[in-house]
Amino acid sequence: KEFEGKRNIGFFGFLFHLLLLSLTIVFTAANAFLFLIAWEVMALVAYGLVTFYHEDRETRRAGLLYIVMAHIDSGCLLLGFALLMKVSGSADFASFRAAAAQLSSGQQATAFVFFFLGFGIKAGTIPFHIWLPAAHPVAPSNISALLSGIVLKAGIYGMARIFLGGLGVLPSWAGLLVLIVGVASAVLGVLYALMEHDLKRLLAYHSIENIGIILIGLGAALVFRAAGHPQLAAVALIAAMFHTLNHAIFKCLLFLGAGSVLHSTGTRNMEEMGGLIRPMPVTAFCFLIGAVAISGLPPLNGFVSEWLTYQSLLAGYGATGGLTRILFPLAGSMLALTGALAAACFVKAFAITFLALPRGAESRQVHEAPRSMLVGMGWLTVACMVLGLGVTWFLPVFDALTEQLLGQRVGSNLISGHGLVLSAGMLHGGTVSTAVIGIGLVILLIPAVLLASIGARRFARKRGPTWDCGLPGLSAENEYTATAFSKPLRMIFSALYQPRREIQAVFDVSPYFPKEIHFESEIEPTFEKRLYVPLKDLLLRISIRMRAIQAGSIHAYLAYIFVTLILLLLFGVRP
Repeated sequence: KEFEGKRNIGFFGFLFHLLLLSLTIVFTAANAFLFLIAWEVMALVAYGLVTFYHEDRETRRAGLLYIVMAHIDSGCLLLGFALLMKVSGSADFASFRAAAAQLSSGQQATAFVFFFLGFGIKAGTIPFHIWLPAAHPVAPSNISALLSGIVLKAGIYGMARIFLGGLGVLPSWAGLLVLIVGVASAVLGVLYALMEHDLKRLLAYHSIENIGIILIGLGAALVFRAAGHPQLAAVALIAAMFHTLNHAIFKCLLFLGAGSVLHSTGTRNMEEMGGLIRPMPVTAFCFLIGAVAISGLPPLNGFVSEWLTYQSLLAGYGATGGLTRILFPLAGSMLALTGALAAACFVKAFAITFLALPRGAESRQVHEAPRSMLVGMGWLTVACMVLGLGVTWFLPVFDALTEQLLGQRVGSNLISGHGLVLSAGMLHGGTVSTAVIGIGLVILLIPAVLLASIGARRFARKRGPTWDCGLPGLSAENEYTATAFSKPLRMIFSALYQPRREIQAVFDVSPYFPKEIHFESEIEPTFEKRLYVPLKDLLLRISIRMRAIQAGSIHAYLAYIFVTLILLLLFGVRP
């Protein structure tokens, strides 16, 4: 139904499977040329899927922004691979690893910057994130899930493969840069998500937040590797890669849940929703599981990978020295702040969307999603539970990865208590058991269910109106809104948000008795206004000045060619 009146579904299916094919080649390519070709195909096909609803102006603008950023990241990767191929004499990834020792410090730093920019843009790190909240809301919901769950992870995959397997042992400043960018992406991503009332834009900003959490783990692994602590590096890398897997699962679940809501209500605006838990109970349950997982709450999978990341950061305080030693607990405190804000954000998202009274006609006419949509959300919900409760079954899978990149197998060190306890794998690290937490929650739930069933049999069920604080009657106009929920945080972080609000009152007789009040509030798009708009204006000014050389004269063009040939003869490479 979401595709009705739009475009040919057969063409959509072709692009969808072509994107899956290009992603498969990206993740399996052993040659830089094949990798770059698949990378470019992935970008072009994703552009076609993002702009599937190209009748809308917002969609076309988002698609243009996405393809521009995608080609910038491709250019950075091309330059990075060109440098590695020049040193190694081959385009094979294996030759990059073998020739890493031949890289000078300047070449290593230059290649690192190119790759970090290229893969960072694809992953949506701050400040290269602007395409994400633009493209995700306008794309079909299953494409939003694929973009966030898989396409963004292509950037993480590229960083892990090149930084740990193609550039040799990077200096500590490189790992610290990755760590700092990760902290900034995590904190700013969740702060911007808190201000969103568009359900899919909110989830897009949370993708930026979780990419930041992954980079925190990857940055810690690079720092530990440079400091000569390969076991700690392996634990941090497992935390980053496990969160990569977890984010792919619960973010796909949440985007599919948002797509189910959009399919039933026809809107992405949470202010127009409410009370959806009654007509859409299965969607509400699946979305709740995804919200708990992404908030890092036990015993689900998001908690496990974030807990391992915390343990890695705590270990960094004793394993490093100088300023680096201080940055690790600071990063841990910022990660804790991110987790708390994420929980607050999804309290808002779930409560405003699924609880309370319906806020519009659309909410009163909704229905549960079709079975085909519920099946997709169902197995992802089960995956969130299994990866959380049975985490000790899956951690040894990462041993092959850490052994290849770091020469360490630490998966078994993270498991204790006959497979029920998750350990930090270090002397003074913590332990936790998601299985025991899960069993405890079930044990606490059983008495509540028994009491409720006994009470239902012994006492007649009575229905009455909800207490409305003495008002004549509780209505949707009396409910908390998404704007009101986020206002305290908007005030606390006003230096970042730079909020603007406008209130207009409509009067009939007296200004003391307004007939209507119109309220509008928005925050400043800081990166767009302070960074990208000035950069765009600068490029336009340079382009206007360069128009002078495009005079339309054939004689001028021949002169350009002649000068170019002379320069090539004078400064060209001689045998």
